[in-house]
Amino acid sequence: MPSKLYVGNLAYSVSNDDLRDLFAQVGQVQSATVITDKFSGQSKGFGFVEMTTAEEVANAIRQFNDSDLKGRNIKVNEAKPRESNSGGGNRDRNGGGASRGRDRW
Repeated sequence: MPSKLYVGNLAYSVSNDDLRDLFAQVGQVQSATVITDKFSGQSKGFGFVEMTTAEEVANAIRQFNDSDLKGRNIKVNEAKPRESNSGGGNRDRNGGGASRGRDRW
């Protein structure tokens, strides 16, 4: 089962291929993606790398966390599972569920 890494503090010039090439030094890379702004296409300074085994992930963290990539010390950690965006849904603009005195009429 593939394991996912979070890679932060990336230089804006780092590409998907740069990530893939770096992490391929410690194992098989399933995917390597630098996260970009959907409007400008500019890198957001972080990305994700998916590797095939937990052992490769552990080796990548050991070898690359706080290492230099294009002039920046990158941060490499195991990625946390994505949280769902399903919020409460029925809230007013003031952020509360209560009527805040509006039902006194």
